[in-house]
Amino acid sequence: MTRILLFNPNTSNDVTDLLVRVARPSLSPGSELLHVTAPRGVPYIATRAEAAIASGIVLAVLAEKEGSFDVAILAAFGDPGLGGARELMPVPVIGLAEAAMLSACMLGQRFSIVSFSRALGPWFRDCVAMHGLLDRLASIRLLDGRFASLNTVQDEKEDHLVELALAAVEEDGADVIILAGAPLAGLATRVRERIPVPVVESVVAAVKQAELLAALNPKKASAGTFRRPDPKPSLGLSPALEKLLMSKPGATQS
Repeated sequence: MTRILLFNPNTSNDVTDLLVRVARPSLSPGSELLHVTAPRGVPYIATRAEAAIASGIVLAVLAEKEGSFDVAILAAFGDPGLGGARELMPVPVIGLAEAAMLSACMLGQRFSIVSFSRALGPWFRDCVAMHGLLDRLASIRLLDGRFASLNTVQDEKEDHLVELALAAVEEDGADVIILAGAPLAGLATRVRERIPVPVVESVVAAVKQAELLAALNPKKASAGTFRRPDPKPSLGLSPALEKLLMSKPGATQS
């Protein structure tokens, strides 16, 4: 059994439920999907400041759940806390954006990111740069204006998002479209026939890559960028996070 933890760093339980509904049908036999919603933070992360807040919450929650999962998915498109989580956790951690973008790179030369709020732009571009994929990015196209509800934004804005995707293909040269953001989970499947290039469903890409990494059974890095940091005392952190910070590189937690 491969235990996949899907962690929504946003505080919206409805978005978590949506992610789970979209992800479950893609699970292979022998995979189990666990899910957790951030216990504090904001309903949806849209800025660098909110992503920075979420990063600490990501580490605290993963530390608390450590030992109960074999691979984790950070289910917010900008991948808040991904680098730190990879340093700290003894098992693989996947970012929703990274999974979508790497999948897009296997489907075409250049991809465009399409989403529902202009506020997301700077954070999304930072995320693309963090993963070293700016050369593969055709464009980021974002809707301007308000939406009625996070829970219904994909229904409310479906036609407008398709229009942005078509513009990205026709004007920006995109070979692949990513409909970005956890609240848009499931939309790619619904609109794929309206867009003349592949459309990546981010949460499905993340689940399948989680299963791949679990099958590879990689050991924890003891050198390089994502080795666990040397033990260091802390003040005021949760007991679980303090325990991880105090553990030696290569140590197995229990």
